[in-house]
Amino acid sequence: MRNPYEVLGVAASASAAEIQSAYRKLAKKLHPDLNPGNKTAEDQFKEVASAYDLLSDAEKRKRFDDGEIDASGAERPHQQYYRDFASADHGNHYADMSGYADFMEGEDPFADLLRRSQHARANRRGQDMHYRLPIEFLESIAGANKRITLPDGSNLDVKIPAGLVDGQTLRLKGKGAPGTGKGGSGDALIEVEVLPDRRFTRDGDDISLEVPISLAEAVLGGKIPVLTPTGSVTMSVPKGSNTGTTLRLKGKGAPRRGGGHGDQFVRLKVVLPKPPDPELEAFVANWAKGKDFNPREERAS
Repeated sequence: MRNPYEVLGVAASASAAEIQSAYRKLAKKLHPDLNPGNKTAEDQFKEVASAYDLLSDAEKRKRFDDGEIDASGAERPHQQYYRDFASADHGNHYADMSGYADFMEGEDPFADLLRRSQHARANRRGQDMHYRLPIEFLESIAGANKRITLPDGSNLDVKIPAGLVDGQTLRLKGKGAPGTGKGGSGDALIEVEVLPDRRFTRDGDDISLEVPISLAEAVLGGKIPVLTPTGSVTMSVPKGSNTGTTLRLKGKGAPRRGGGHGDQFVRLKVVLPKPPDPELEAFVANWAKGKDFNPREERAS
């Protein structure tokens, strides 16, 4: 550490009043509350506070001047005795505000700032805690109740609102780290990760699902079960449906912020039986109109 006289910008012969005045001038300039986010100013302030802590104590100052302790207040190696105050933590000067006791009695704005700063630190709100929670796609649409196991072994219950999107953050008020004094606890911030689903996709408030149908259902039509976020429903397949035919289930999508729900779109996919059916092969082989039909020409026109 630098020589404390140099840090405060005073001579080694400076009086206690001169040291206090130099400290007050630098503290007004470098105080972290007056320089939010300025790490350089904060580090300089800590150095100034440490220097003042040493020089404002007459006994410490004398021992420093006599070479018994260094600039941090620690005993020099050649000394054979130990004093209780030599083990004092000079790095927490800013945290407990003890070095400002002489300045907090006045009525000027700086004294008021110090009093408010001390009160805020004595009643500091706890830190927010950040967590990541994976959920299933259907849980993000319909909502769910989940539980997170915290590093200390305790549990945190989380209610997933219906319609939540990937990356959305939930705030659980007061479930973070405890504060000091009357500061209260911080919040738990839960970033939700919606896991991909091999069946569903989402576009805004609408969702899509591909459903296989048989050749008979495609030709003759019929009723088939279709999965939705709230359970299975029965859907009618029109006669003559093709792969790619899209049907709509109104109101079966994700909840909308302004009320109501999006829709669920069902894309049909015609699937032939496996292994191939000889009876179907025989029918197609003898199906004259089927041989005359060219779907590629129809699409081109």
